[in-house]
Amino acid sequence: MRVLIVEDDPALGALLARTFQSDGYAVTRVQDGEAALLAWREASFSLLMLDLNLPTRDGIEVLQQVRAASEAAILVLTARTEAEERLRCLELGADDFLAKPFSLRELQLRSRRLLARASNGAASVLRCGDLALDRVRRTVERGGVSIDLTTKEFALLAYLLEHRGECVSRAHLLERVWQMHPGVNTNVVDVYINYLRRKLDEGSREKLIHTVRGNGYVLREAMVQPV
Repeated sequence: MRVLIVEDDPALGALLARTFQSDGYAVTRVQDGEAALLAWREASFSLLMLDLNLPTRDGIEVLQQVRAASEAAILVLTARTEAEERLRCLELGADDFLAKPFSLRELQLRSRRLLARASNGAASVLRCGDLALDRVRRTVERGGVSIDLTTKEFALLAYLLEHRGECVSRAHLLERVWQMHPGVNTNVVDVYINYLRRKLDEGSREKLIHTVRGNGYVLREAMVQPV
Protein backbone atom coordinates (compact mmCIF):
# COMPACT_ATOMS: atom_id res chain seq x y z
CA MET A 1 0.00 0.00 0.00
CA ARG A 2 1.12 3.54 -0.78
CA VAL A 3 1.09 6.50 1.61
CA LEU A 4 1.34 10.18 0.64
CA ILE A 5 2.76 12.40 3.40
CA VAL A 6 2.16 16.13 2.97
CA GLU A 7 4.14 18.01 5.63
CA ASP A 8 6.04 21.28 5.23
CA ASP A 9 8.30 20.68 8.24
CA PRO A 10 11.28 18.82 6.69
CA ALA A 11 12.34 17.14 9.94
CA LEU A 12 8.86 15.90 10.82
CA GLY A 13 8.17 14.84 7.25
CA ALA A 14 11.39 12.83 7.11
CA LEU A 15 10.58 11.16 10.45
CA LEU A 16 7.10 10.18 9.27
CA ALA A 17 8.47 8.85 5.99
CA ARG A 18 11.09 6.70 7.74
CA THR A 19 8.49 5.37 10.16
CA PHE A 20 6.06 4.24 7.50
CA GLN A 21 8.76 2.93 5.19
CA SER A 22 10.02 0.82 8.09
CA ASP A 23 6.47 -0.47 8.48
CA GLY A 24 6.63 -1.76 4.92
CA TYR A 25 4.63 0.91 3.11
CA ALA A 26 5.62 2.69 -0.09
CA VAL A 27 5.91 6.38 0.86
CA THR A 28 5.88 9.59 -1.16
CA ARG A 29 6.66 12.80 0.74
CA VAL A 30 5.97 16.36 -0.43
CA GLN A 31 6.09 19.74 1.33
CA ASP A 32 3.42 21.92 -0.30
CA GLY A 33 -0.17 21.74 -1.49
CA GLU A 34 0.54 22.00 -5.20
CA ALA A 35 3.02 19.12 -5.08
CA ALA A 36 0.49 17.11 -3.06
CA LEU A 37 -2.18 17.39 -5.73
CA LEU A 38 0.32 16.59 -8.48
CA ALA A 39 1.54 13.48 -6.65
CA TRP A 40 -2.04 12.39 -6.00
CA ARG A 41 -2.92 12.63 -9.68
CA GLU A 42 0.16 10.67 -10.74
CA ALA A 43 -0.15 7.64 -8.44
CA SER A 44 -2.71 5.64 -6.48
CA PHE A 45 -2.47 6.04 -2.69
CA SER A 46 -4.27 4.23 0.11
CA LEU A 47 -3.66 6.96 2.71
CA LEU A 48 -3.15 10.72 2.59
CA MET A 49 -1.44 12.11 5.69
CA LEU A 50 -2.14 15.84 5.41
CA ASP A 51 -0.91 18.92 7.23
CA LEU A 52 -3.18 21.96 6.91
CA ASN A 53 -0.69 24.85 6.99
CA LEU A 54 0.99 24.41 3.62
CA PRO A 55 2.72 26.62 1.05
CA THR A 56 1.19 27.17 -2.44
CA ARG A 57 -2.19 25.62 -1.53
CA ASP A 58 -3.84 25.29 1.85
CA GLY A 59 -4.43 21.82 3.24
CA ILE A 60 -8.17 22.39 3.26
CA GLU A 61 -8.13 22.88 -0.51
CA VAL A 62 -6.06 19.72 -0.93
CA LEU A 63 -8.50 17.82 1.27
CA GLN A 64 -11.47 19.00 -0.78
CA GLN A 65 -9.94 18.09 -4.13
CA VAL A 66 -8.70 14.67 -3.02
CA ARG A 67 -12.00 13.73 -1.40
CA ALA A 68 -13.93 14.84 -4.47
CA ALA A 69 -11.98 12.37 -6.61
CA SER A 70 -11.16 9.51 -4.24
CA GLU A 71 -12.40 7.36 -1.35
CA ALA A 72 -8.86 6.86 0.00
CA ALA A 73 -8.28 7.33 3.72
CA ILE A 74 -7.33 10.86 4.83
CA LEU A 75 -5.66 11.60 8.16
CA VAL A 76 -5.25 15.29 9.00
CA LEU A 77 -2.23 16.33 11.07
CA THR A 78 -2.21 19.94 12.22
CA ALA A 79 -1.38 22.43 14.95
CA ARG A 80 -4.87 23.90 14.51
CA THR A 81 -6.76 22.63 17.55
CA GLU A 82 -10.01 24.60 17.37
CA ALA A 83 -13.12 22.40 17.47
CA GLU A 84 -14.54 24.23 14.45
CA GLU A 85 -11.47 23.39 12.39
CA ARG A 86 -11.70 19.72 13.33
CA LEU A 87 -15.39 19.61 12.44
CA ARG A 88 -14.73 21.34 9.14
CA CYS A 89 -12.13 18.74 8.17
CA LEU A 90 -14.48 15.89 9.06
CA GLU A 91 -17.34 17.50 7.15
CA LEU A 92 -15.10 17.81 4.09
CA GLY A 93 -14.34 14.09 4.20
CA ALA A 94 -11.32 13.57 6.47
CA ASP A 95 -11.42 10.17 8.18
CA ASP A 96 -9.42 11.14 11.25
CA PHE A 97 -7.75 14.14 12.86
CA LEU A 98 -4.62 14.28 15.03
CA ALA A 99 -3.45 17.48 16.69
CA LYS A 100 0.23 18.37 16.96
CA PRO A 101 2.24 17.51 18.95
CA PHE A 102 1.21 13.88 18.76
CA SER A 103 2.48 10.48 19.81
CA LEU A 104 4.17 8.62 16.95
CA ARG A 105 2.77 5.38 18.33
CA GLU A 106 -0.77 6.77 18.27
CA LEU A 107 -0.24 7.94 14.70
CA GLN A 108 0.87 4.45 13.66
CA LEU A 109 -2.14 2.80 15.27
CA ARG A 110 -4.63 5.25 13.77
CA SER A 111 -3.01 4.93 10.34
CA ARG A 112 -3.04 1.13 10.40
CA ARG A 113 -6.73 1.16 11.25
CA LEU A 114 -7.47 3.50 8.36
CA LEU A 115 -5.31 1.49 5.95
CA ALA A 116 -6.97 -1.76 6.98
CA ARG A 117 -10.38 -0.22 6.27
CA ALA A 118 -9.23 1.36 3.01
CA SER A 119 -7.84 -1.91 1.73
CA ASN A 120 -11.21 -3.69 2.14
CA GLY A 121 -9.20 -6.66 3.36
CA ALA A 122 -7.47 -7.12 0.00
CA ALA A 123 -3.98 -5.99 0.88
CA SER A 124 -3.73 -6.01 4.67
CA VAL A 125 -2.62 -9.65 4.63
CA LEU A 126 -0.02 -10.69 2.06
CA ARG A 127 0.43 -14.40 1.29
CA CYS A 128 2.71 -16.75 -0.57
CA GLY A 129 2.04 -20.44 -0.10
CA ASP A 130 1.91 -21.13 3.65
CA LEU A 131 3.49 -17.74 4.46
CA ALA A 132 1.23 -14.93 5.70
CA LEU A 133 2.22 -11.36 6.64
CA ASP A 134 -0.38 -9.13 8.32
CA ARG A 135 0.58 -5.47 7.97
CA VAL A 136 -2.09 -4.27 10.39
CA ARG A 137 -1.34 -6.68 13.25
CA ARG A 138 2.38 -6.69 12.36
CA THR A 139 2.61 -10.49 12.41
CA VAL A 140 4.27 -13.09 10.20
CA GLU A 141 3.42 -16.80 10.15
CA ARG A 142 4.51 -19.77 8.11
CA GLY A 143 2.54 -22.97 8.34
CA GLY A 144 0.70 -21.47 11.30
CA VAL A 145 3.95 -20.91 13.23
CA SER A 146 4.69 -17.34 14.31
CA ILE A 147 7.97 -15.81 13.07
CA ASP A 148 9.62 -12.91 14.91
CA LEU A 149 11.11 -10.34 12.51
CA THR A 150 12.94 -7.09 13.09
CA THR A 151 11.44 -3.89 11.67
CA LYS A 152 13.71 -3.92 8.62
CA GLU A 153 13.22 -7.65 8.01
CA PHE A 154 9.46 -7.08 8.10
CA ALA A 155 9.70 -4.20 5.61
CA LEU A 156 11.87 -6.26 3.26
CA LEU A 157 9.52 -9.26 3.38
CA ALA A 158 6.48 -7.05 2.84
CA TYR A 159 8.07 -5.58 -0.27
CA LEU A 160 9.00 -9.00 -1.65
CA LEU A 161 5.46 -10.23 -1.02
CA GLU A 162 4.00 -7.21 -2.80
CA HIS A 163 6.11 -8.22 -5.81
CA ARG A 164 5.91 -12.00 -5.36
CA GLY A 165 6.77 -13.88 -8.51
CA GLU A 166 8.82 -10.91 -9.79
CA CYS A 167 12.59 -10.67 -9.84
CA VAL A 168 13.58 -7.63 -7.75
CA SER A 169 17.14 -6.33 -8.10
CA ARG A 170 19.45 -5.56 -5.18
CA ALA A 171 19.64 -1.93 -6.31
CA HIS A 172 15.84 -1.66 -6.32
CA LEU A 173 15.56 -3.14 -2.83
CA LEU A 174 18.30 -0.84 -1.58
CA GLU A 175 16.41 2.18 -2.88
CA ARG A 176 12.89 1.17 -1.85
CA VAL A 177 13.45 -0.59 1.48
CA TRP A 178 16.55 1.21 2.80
CA GLN A 179 16.00 4.56 1.01
CA MET A 180 19.66 4.48 -0.06
CA HIS A 181 21.11 5.41 -3.43
CA PRO A 182 21.09 2.24 -5.58
CA GLY A 183 24.74 2.83 -6.50
CA VAL A 184 26.00 2.60 -2.91
CA ASN A 185 28.54 -0.20 -2.44
CA THR A 186 27.04 -2.30 0.35
CA ASN A 187 25.99 -5.89 0.93
CA VAL A 188 23.17 -4.99 3.35
CA VAL A 189 20.52 -6.46 1.01
CA ASP A 190 22.25 -9.84 0.80
CA VAL A 191 22.77 -9.88 4.58
CA TYR A 192 19.08 -9.27 5.28
CA ILE A 193 17.97 -11.74 2.63
CA ASN A 194 20.02 -14.36 4.48
CA TYR A 195 18.45 -13.31 7.79
CA LEU A 196 14.99 -13.77 6.27
CA ARG A 197 15.84 -17.11 4.71
CA ARG A 198 17.04 -18.55 8.01
CA LYS A 199 13.87 -17.46 9.79
CA LEU A 200 11.37 -18.33 7.05
CA ASP A 201 12.85 -21.69 6.10
CA GLU A 202 13.29 -23.04 9.61
CA GLY A 203 11.25 -26.22 9.91
CA SER A 204 10.32 -26.20 6.22
CA ARG A 205 11.84 -28.13 3.32
CA GLU A 206 10.62 -25.62 0.74
CA LYS A 207 12.48 -22.34 0.21
CA LEU A 208 10.51 -19.21 -0.65
CA ILE A 209 13.21 -16.65 -1.51
CA HIS A 210 15.23 -17.61 -4.57
CA THR A 211 18.33 -16.00 -6.07
CA VAL A 212 18.20 -15.03 -9.73
CA ARG A 213 21.89 -15.02 -10.54
CA GLY A 214 23.10 -11.64 -11.77
CA ASN A 215 19.68 -10.03 -11.30
CA GLY A 216 18.38 -10.20 -7.75
CA TYR A 217 15.79 -12.14 -5.77
CA VAL A 218 12.31 -13.51 -6.28
CA LEU A 219 9.83 -14.71 -3.67
CA ARG A 220 7.60 -17.50 -4.94
CA GLU A 221 6.02 -20.76 -3.90
CA ALA A 222 7.94 -23.95 -4.49
CA MET A 223 7.36 -25.42 -7.92
CA VAL A 224 5.41 -28.67 -7.82
CA GLN A 225 7.40 -31.29 -9.70
CA PRO A 226 5.43 -33.50 -12.08
CA VAL A 227 5.11 -37.15 -11.12
